[in-house]
Amino acid sequence: MPVDKKSAAMAAAIAPLLLAWYDVQARRLPWRSPPGTPPPDPYRVWLSEVMLQQTTVAAVTPYFARFTTRWPTVAALAAAEDAELMSAWAGLGYYARARNLLACARAVAALGAFPDDEAGLRALPGIGAYTAAAVAAIAFDRPATVVDGNVERVVARLFAVDAALPAAKPQLRALAETLTPQRRPGDFAQAMMDLGATICSPRNPSCLVCPLSAHCAGQASGDPAGFPRKTAKKARPQRHGTIFWIARGDDVLLVRRPPKGLLGGMRALPTGPWSATAPGLEQAPAALDWVMLESHADHVFTHFALDLAIAAARVEKHCTLQLDGEWWPRDRLDAAGLPTVFMKAARVAREEYGDATVAA
Repeated sequence: MPVDKKSAAMAAAIAPLLLAWYDVQARRLPWRSPPGTPPPDPYRVWLSEVMLQQTTVAAVTPYFARFTTRWPTVAALAAAEDAELMSAWAGLGYYARARNLLACARAVAALGAFPDDEAGLRALPGIGAYTAAAVAAIAFDRPATVVDGNVERVVARLFAVDAALPAAKPQLRALAETLTPQRRPGDFAQAMMDLGATICSPRNPSCLVCPLSAHCAGQASGDPAGFPRKTAKKARPQRHGTIFWIARGDDVLLVRRPPKGLLGGMRALPTGPWSATAPGLEQAPAALDWVMLESHADHVFTHFALDLAIAAARVEKHCTLQLDGEWWPRDRLDAAGLPTVFMKAARVAREEYGDATVAA
């Protein structure tokens, strides 16, 4: 997209101002190097960027610490068992990221190191344009343009872009490219992210303390919070299903979900299909004396909302069911690596169905 002279002049002023602000105000995050210091380990940059997709810094920080303690290098992560990694990821959501993480780690281990440019990084499993640019800029000091939601918001306000998201994305990227400096591109990318996260916030931007306010067309318009423009979101579809809680003594039956698809490869409670209509017990994994619990487990995924009824039953302690699964101690479910939706159902089952054991 062509950039006029006025926009080009503004772009030239942005990087020095923003980098000066970042030198003082940069967030201290465990995957970063301080401003102006040598770049961090590409492994730490890549791992953090994958974890941060659709997830907050506060949620990611403890996971990042556990991962880098358990797997301090990309080679160590590459050697992890699939189930081990999926369990460690439990609770972060968007589980396809975990499967791609392991595939990418193994590809990098086979190469011997991360590629140092966007093209090489894009060739790795699970790395898209954003992550490739982030690793190239932050870890290898390449002048790559990193555009996430925070950066889109900053750019939309700086240039008062009237086009609405998501149609405006190509225009916002083109404008962001005009801002990316040759010097300190990694610090600049992180500065843009920090500005969007701390100053240029979605609803109440703090324009009075923004280092770029004198150059911001959105601020000059009198309504900076009106950018970026957004189209109305479609309502999420509602799906329904049933989770089955089968207690045997002090244990509960867990199964492994199919390797592909939503929550693929994760331990879970048995469940029937998730569909537009509320199912009953037709998909129960065994013919037992089922009790339908009063409370449900609700969860919102990216593309749909889910309402899960919970059916519970007990079997004798020495009973064997013809099911593929494992009996897991109920008081150690936190260690099973269950996705959030199944932990919600487990809490309901324990509260309403009880932890009483069945005599041998």
